[in-house]
Order: sequence, then structure tokens, then C-alpha cells
Amino acid sequence: MKSKIRISALLLMCLAGSACVKEKLEATYSSQESKIDSYIEKNRVSGTDTLRVVRNGGSNRLVRKEGEGEELDPQGSVSFYYAGYIFTGSASTMFVTNHQSTAESSGWSVTDPDYEIFEINMKDTELIEGLHKGLVGVRAGEECEIMFSGKYGFGNKTFGIIPANSALLYKIWVVGVSND
Repeated sequence: MKSKIRISALLLMCLAGSACVKEKLEATYSSQESKIDSYIEKNRVSGTDTLRVVRNGGSNRLVRKEGEGEELDPQGSVSFYYAGYIFTGSASTMFVTNHQSTAESSGWSVTDPDYEIFEINMKDTELIEGLHKGLVGVRAGEECEIMFSGKYGFGNKTFGIIPANSALLYKIWVVGVSND
């Protein structure tokens, strides 16, 4: 009987512990989302212009330069340059780019740089959720920043130099959009 009570007590402690971990993770994501909102509000006005903000399922897009033509559908294709950053209230550590001038101005050095335009079909790609949702609606020529909490990024997985549960910011330069 005592062993059953001990096992039940241990089980309850484990369940309570996992609830605490989940609550801590949700608090982390909430804090990241507050930092994203603050960043957007600070950067929303550029000169005399108020920049457009698009929110889609946990992803936030701050449009720095408007594009032209059709908006990217969730099943369309898009080609773009990008620079990815760990977001800590600002774009802090760059972890990837295919945008040559961004790489050069930040001292980014890789042994085999590939500055080719990235082309994807949105229905066939395995983009992380925050980037996928953030790209929906972009237009050719648009320059924007897409931000999202770790919940919509790599989640609890460390990916290269990106710590688990990190908020991310992608600077995007859209070259073309096709919904055919």
C-alpha cells in the first residue's frame, strides 16, 4: 500500500513539474511576443511614413517598402533574398543570409557563399511555420521584416547556433511572386 502511495506521489510531482515547464515556456513565448510588439511600435514610423504591419497566425510582418502586383497566396511561389537573425528585442545574431550586401556589411563570412535567389513553392516547402505565415501576402519588390516567437520557429529544438525556443526575425527582399 505504501509503495502505491509513493508511486502516486511521484507521478503527481512529475505531472506538476511538466506543468511548470509548460507554464515557463508559455511565459517565454509571451515575453518574446511582447518584445516583437514593442519593436514593431518603435519601428513603425520611418521618416514621415507609417509602415504597414501584417499579422498572420503568430507571425508579424513589418513592411519597409511596398511591393507591386499580386499578393502571394498560401499555395503560390515566391523568390526572395533573406537574412535570418535571432531576435532578442532587436535583430541580434545573424545566422543565415543569401543577400550579398547584408553579408558584406555585417562581416559575414562563409567558405562557400551562395547568394542565389531562394525560390520556393509554398505548398511544397517545409519552411518553419512563422516564416511560412509571414510570407503569405508579400508582393514582388517588397522589403519587409518577419518576426515570430520560438513557438512558430524551431520550438524546443536547437538548430545550429540558434538556441531552442528562440524568437526569430527575417529580413526579406521579395524578387517575384506567382500564384499560377
